[in-house]
Amino acid sequence: MTVATYTKESLIQALINIRSQGWIKSVRSRNNGAVGNTLEDLLGIKENNLPIPNAAEWELKTQREETNSLVTLFHMEPSPLALNFVAQILLPVYGWAHKQAGLKYPIGEKSFRQTIKATNVSDRGFYVKVERDNERVSVDFDINKVDPRHRDWRDAVIKNGGEILINKPYWGVNDLFHKAGTKLLNCFFVKAKTKKENRLEYFKFSEILMLKNISKDKIIKSIEDGKIFVDFDARTQHNHGTKFRISQKHIPELYAESINY
Repeated sequence: MTVATYTKESLIQALINIRSQGWIKSVRSRNNGAVGNTLEDLLGIKENNLPIPNAAEWELKTQREETNSLVTLFHMEPSPLALNFVAQILLPVYGWAHKQAGLKYPIGEKSFRQTIKATNVSDRGFYVKVERDNERVSVDFDINKVDPRHRDWRDAVIKNGGEILINKPYWGVNDLFHKAGTKLLNCFFVKAKTKKENRLEYFKFSEILMLKNISKDKIIKSIEDGKIFVDFDARTQHNHGTKFRISQKHIPELYAESINY
């Protein structure tokens, strides 16, 4: 495949032309990346490689219009990094038995999977806190907010000495902004309607947004408002990475400028 090159203006026109084509058959079996793969094929570009000037400053993101799933903004492990916080503290002290422990994984396999935000406490007592005075975003724990159905786990946490999360994992505000700026300084965001016929999936690209200049203040405000989530996904033998995630409808709110084509 010959790789196409674009200016921002010609890419916008190409996206508008694709939108005008109506329903287009997916190039992949149904999976989370099928919308993006199909659009990249139509544009004649390689996966995750946007061939425009200053391409490092631009990201192409796609999403099914009807989905309620969260979009991953970026991966970033909490500080202090030297503590290896997820593997060395959260899993041993606050982890619980993995549902596949003794089956797919060893009998002692633990899990720590939490999607948490600043506006409410999770069923296991974890929440996000924006510390503006300290210029950081941290994770805290309130054992009194643990749901009664996790009573046995709560007792184990106390036995492990975790009643209070003394060393709180955190991210510096400037570090978060730098990470977001590296990945998402500017973004073309394309939504697609979907349908299925004869077991084949089709996409109709419906909305094209050009989002410019991601904003530190708007990122922090979105975390405070519970629109950005922190997602832990780890087990004893493997940490799948800590993610910052957001609902697709809130992505334009992270940018100083949003243009709809």
